[in-house]
Amino acid sequence: MSVSALAADQSACPDTEGALPVLGRDVTVPLVTGGEVSYAALDYAASAPALQRVWDDVAAYAPYYGSVHRGAGYLSQLSTDLFENARRTVAGFLGCRDGDQVVFTRSTTDSLNLLAATLPAGCRVFVFETEHHASLLPWRDADVTFLDAPRTPAQAVETLERALAAREPYGPALVCVTGASNVTGELWPVRELAAAAHAHGARIVLDAAQLAPHHPVSVAGLDVDWVAFSGHKLYAPFGAGVLAGRADWLREAEPYLAGGGASRKVTRRADGGVDVEWHDSAARHEAGSPNVIGAYAIASACKALTEAGFDALVAREEYLIGKVRAGLAEVPQVRILSLFGADAPRVGVLSFVVEGWNSSHFAAALSAEYGIGVRDGLFCAHPLVRTLLGSDPQAQGECGAPEAAPGEKSLNAIRVSFGAGTPNEHVERFVKAVRELVSDGARWNYRTEDGRCVPDTSAAGTSGAGIPSAGTSAAGTPGAGTSAAGTAV
Repeated sequence: MSVSALAADQSACPDTEGALPVLGRDVTVPLVTGGEVSYAALDYAASAPALQRVWDDVAAYAPYYGSVHRGAGYLSQLSTDLFENARRTVAGFLGCRDGDQVVFTRSTTDSLNLLAATLPAGCRVFVFETEHHASLLPWRDADVTFLDAPRTPAQAVETLERALAAREPYGPALVCVTGASNVTGELWPVRELAAAAHAHGARIVLDAAQLAPHHPVSVAGLDVDWVAFSGHKLYAPFGAGVLAGRADWLREAEPYLAGGGASRKVTRRADGGVDVEWHDSAARHEAGSPNVIGAYAIASACKALTEAGFDALVAREEYLIGKVRAGLAEVPQVRILSLFGADAPRVGVLSFVVEGWNSSHFAAALSAEYGIGVRDGLFCAHPLVRTLLGSDPQAQGECGAPEAAPGEKSLNAIRVSFGAGTPNEHVERFVKAVRELVSDGARWNYRTEDGRCVPDTSAAGTSGAGIPSAGTSAAGTPGAGTSAAGTAV
């Protein structure tokens, strides 16, 4: 089905908004032009709102919180069971193999840095320049080969095969690849890349931060060795992440952090020192009191997504993608960024540039004048965005003025992203706002403050009367600059 046909076909869109409501769906925000509007959260790729079910589950458990693996009391025992059951739930959600370990971490970044610390001696790492910095940068102590951005999925596989075949010496190797781009949303050929890696004696880790919230992930089915993802992108923003996969490298490595919980036995030696026997289980890399609420929240989200059914979630998301792409296609000044082409399958993440506009200015106007939250910049994937834009990596844009004249290259981009709980009205408002900004321009003046583009309430010809400050919401609730009592923090 074409993008335009999909966008018009309401019957192709199961209603998952009601099945998976998110927290904050009733929040209103002030408009710089006056009044307020429901907040259109279209920055899921950075951090997704919590599912209402996740919040309810966490709130129900909170009074029963106790220390994990560290107490004989009822609440400690209950919390320990909850934590270990969460591990089993995540293993099932990811389709892990028998013998795989599930380690709870802080985030995808933390997970991949943990894996980087387990690399065997002489291990080579192969990573595409298109990766998020969480996948691109942790391998500081390894011999890293950075692969050029492919322009088709087949080229990605061919590029990897050539690089692996040419490596010398032929020793241990690890491939790190994303499941879905955090810039373009495009799906990568994970199964084919895994097959190529294994054919050349390498292992592969899947960065599923953008994939797991939108598509089913199976460690066994994709035949990847490890998978990493973050709770805050999986509708469970409570400070936890996951690294799941083969146990051998994890067992053989030094603990990621040294401390209580990671050690099985500590004894004094005759010379006054200590001997330590470390756990072989996931606990080896979970020193300190674990984030049981974060782990429980991830497990709750895994259950909710599984019960809702990914077929319905994917169909709903494809419908929203179609609406956005069809709407942007009607604005000739807009260029959607893509590696693999317009017809490539993707999740609900799209980045674009607007001819003649500074992307920070455009994103600020979407927020201040329409109540729409998107992201602008390079999205922690600088090499990829610069490649897609074809721009000078050292150049900087200025807020409040066109970044690029017609025909010139943009310096950064705008990203819109969505998922479970996104209503039609939010994407419709977004498309309408893009059209109006391009045709009519911004209705307010903007300036740069602390590196961000913000409405200029002191500019000539505008009035600051009745405009909420950055520290206060439309409802009078405290913002980032005030506490609940109204005192500065």
